[in-house]
Parts: sequence; C-alpha cells; structure tokens
Amino acid sequence: MTSKTRDFTYSDEPEPHKSRTKKILKSHPEIRNLIGRNPYSFLILLSIVTFQIIIAALITDLPWWTAIIVAWLIGAFANHTLFVLIHEAAHNLIFKQRSLNYISGIIADLPNVVPSAVSFRSYHLKHHSFQGVYELDADLASRWEARLIGSSAIGKAIWEFLFPIFQALRPPRLKEIKFMNGWTVLNWLLVFGFDFIVIYFLGWTSFLYFVFSFAFSIGFHPLGARWIQEHFLTYPPQETYSYYGPLNVLALNVGYHNEHHDFPSIPWNNLRKVKSTAPEFYNNLHYHKSWVLLWLRFLFDPDLSLFSRKVRSNRGDSKL
Repeated sequence: MTSKTRDFTYSDEPEPHKSRTKKILKSHPEIRNLIGRNPYSFLILLSIVTFQIIIAALITDLPWWTAIIVAWLIGAFANHTLFVLIHEAAHNLIFKQRSLNYISGIIADLPNVVPSAVSFRSYHLKHHSFQGVYELDADLASRWEARLIGSSAIGKAIWEFLFPIFQALRPPRLKEIKFMNGWTVLNWLLVFGFDFIVIYFLGWTSFLYFVFSFAFSIGFHPLGARWIQEHFLTYPPQETYSYYGPLNVLALNVGYHNEHHDFPSIPWNNLRKVKSTAPEFYNNLHYHKSWVLLWLRFLFDPDLSLFSRKVRSNRGDSKL
C-alpha cells in the first residue's frame, strides 16, 4: 500500500454542495421549477421488474453457468436501473405520499435477492446530510475494510465482488441511524418471499440469474465504477464527480451526481437540465466520460484505494 492510500484525506471544510446550491439559486432561481416528482418512474420500475422475471423464466432449463453470462450482459444493467429507481424512491421523487415511495422502492428491490431498499433510504439520506462524516456516512468504507482490501488489483476485485457484504458490515460504526422499522420488516418478507417463489417455480438457474444480476449491478462489472465515480478522489481535492457518458441513458441520468447532490429534490429526468441551466457552475469541475475506463483505473492504479475519500468532522447543519 502506497503512502497515498494508508488513510483518508481529512478536511476541515464543510461539504461543498450546500454553498454551491445557494449560489446557483441566486444566479438561476428558475431551477426551482425543476423540483418535483416523476410518477412515470413507477411504470419504468414495473417494466424492469417484469423484464427480469421474463428473462429468468426463459433460462430456467439452461445450464447454471448461462445465468452468469446473461446476468453480466443483461441482468446487471436492469438491476442497476432498479437501484437508481430505489434511489429515486428514497428521495420521495416518484410519488408525493411517502408510503407510496416506500412501496415503490420495495417493489424495485424484489429482483435484488437481498432486501436493501428501506435500509438504503435511511443511510443514503444521512449521506446527503453529512457527506464525509465517518460516523454518519455509510458511503464511506470502514477503516478496517480499507486496510483489509489494500491497493492491489486482486484485493479491489474481491471487494467489488463482495461489495454488498462489506456494505452490510458498516452499520455498527454508524450513529444516529435507526436500522429497524416496520418498513424494513416488510422489505425483508417480500424480497425473501420472492426468492422462495423464484426457486420453487423457476428453479436454481433462474435464481442464480437474479443473484449474479444483483452482484454485477453494483460490484465486479463496469457498472460498479459508478460507486468509484461519485466520491473517490480521482482528481483531488474535488470530492464529488459526475459521469457524462452514454450509459446515463440506461442508468436514468444517475451519473449527474454533482447535480443530484446540489439538488436532491430534482428527479432523474430533470438532472440534465440542471447542468444546461447553470453550466458555469459545472463546466469547471472534473468529470468522467467512461465507467469502463474508470473501473480499470480503480483496479490497477495503486494510488486509488478505499482510502481515496475525503473525511470531515464538520457536520454542518444540513437536515433532510
């Protein structure tokens, strides 16, 4: 592990988005018109869940290893889009009623094998409020996790493949976050119930398709570069980065991450308009054009590791 990867980068400055949001609104108050909800996201969500079930049914009699290939080529992209829609639901950007957003997130979570939509909501909103605060931001790797993985390509590849497990081990260090509620229980019952139905009626090849679609959508796959793109210090000292590549079409503009952090109440279909309305605030920021190239850089650049993140003790006063 190189000297650059032995610890986080520490900052006394508050997170950058709150101040930029104020400046943008002062210069472009019309951006407020982009705030709202997109109920059509629910139709996209239902379509993708149905699509995944159909693909799983089509491969039910094929050898088990075909599930890996189809998941890499097709399922990963579908599940990744479902994660984006879970993210939209977490910000209440689908329906006005909070309960309907909970339900939307849980439905989108059905093909993900492991229930995560409700817990993601709790931890992700804290990430927005307290970006880089080690005790509150679940997006940061734990110190033991970063030390264990190190900076080798093999270690980082293992981390990507086991990413859901490492994320599940982070909550004990996090404070002020209530892990369990009624929605969490419902999330578990429905997702694990869906798993049982798939195994019982479609068989193990179909279930493995869901398992690998889930794993590849957030881990060892070019799509996994999204987690590197968002906040890893690829061009320090900047700590949040957008992706302006072609996969935003399939990923519902999730690459517009600076824009999202500046305006988390704007739904995915309007994020491009944020940049086009206030280009002077974004054109001077570093951004990524390829998740594939970033994925390879993360794996093979020894100066990039889980410690390539900015950490702060300045909590600010943001509340969502």
